[in-house]
Amino acid sequence: MEEMTRVAVDAMGGDNAPEAPVHAAVDAVKERKDIQVTLVGQKEKIQKVLKNCGDYPADRLEILDCRQVIETAEMPTKAIMEKRDSSIVKGLRLVKEGKADAFISSGNSGAVMVGGSAIIRKLPGVERAPLAPLLPTEKGFSLLVDCGANVDARASHLVQFARMGSIYMENIMGVKNPKVGILNIGAEEEKGNALVKETFPLLRACEDINFIGSVEARDILKGEADVIVCEAFAGNVALKLIEGVAKTLVHQLKGALYGSLRSKIGGLLVKPALKTTFSKLDSSEHGGAPLLGLNGLVVKTHGSAKAKEIKNGIFQCSEFKKQRINEIIGEHLNGGKADGAAKDQKDHQ
Repeated sequence: MEEMTRVAVDAMGGDNAPEAPVHAAVDAVKERKDIQVTLVGQKEKIQKVLKNCGDYPADRLEILDCRQVIETAEMPTKAIMEKRDSSIVKGLRLVKEGKADAFISSGNSGAVMVGGSAIIRKLPGVERAPLAPLLPTEKGFSLLVDCGANVDARASHLVQFARMGSIYMENIMGVKNPKVGILNIGAEEEKGNALVKETFPLLRACEDINFIGSVEARDILKGEADVIVCEAFAGNVALKLIEGVAKTLVHQLKGALYGSLRSKIGGLLVKPALKTTFSKLDSSEHGGAPLLGLNGLVVKTHGSAKAKEIKNGIFQCSEFKKQRINEIIGEHLNGGKADGAAKDQKDHQ
């Protein structure tokens, strides 16, 4: 019998809530028998959407009612402290208490990250928990660390991001001795801002990572490095630019292929190959970004995420659990297993 993965889904977070997260949850439990979902949010709104979802395995889909919602524009720390009956706080507490294996949200990014560190808490020795999405490249995938959690990071944080990212790619993605680069405006060591210049020699001195030096933004999608380290401001700009360019290229290519009868005929011939390429460039195919270094699993999807992206994020949570992502990070960083929620979850099972 397959081991069940219990995922708490923020039903109130994101531009398309509650429809997108509810439909994602229904699709997930229909497609996978090893998934159990708890929709966290305002019960009456969730039930209204569920009425239009047809048949689904109700024994693996439950609702945890809460009355408050943390809006996108709210101050994260204040919202987490004052809105304890919100979908984000209650969802994170399910993980903290071992009642869920993971929490996924498209809601207020800052609240998810602040709440993750404050409620679930970081692994021993972890200074900051970064968001780490996978980016499709010519050679497969690269991990971008950090893309939104720590705008004012210090050099010691970036070094730890590099170590966590390297652990992730080697143990979760199977990349042997992953290449680690720091995002920079040039290949030369003397280039970069004060943070990059301070971090560069520290990364070079790390014996447990394969540091290859600077990586320019134009080389990210070439797969020059398996792990790209940066503070969250630069990382978020790079991520959004890459996603924007990918969407624009796909839109322009589709327009060119279906602009005339001749191009339509040609489009039919290359359609199978293009479908594969388009799926690689579609961020919704890859789920969300895990918040690394916590005592439990937290995944953040785009604020504009639709059901497909959230559903894939739910499946992603299952894989993270099976691969023991945060426990492995805890073992490598501290020479011992993660404690707290991760241990509670193991005992609960």
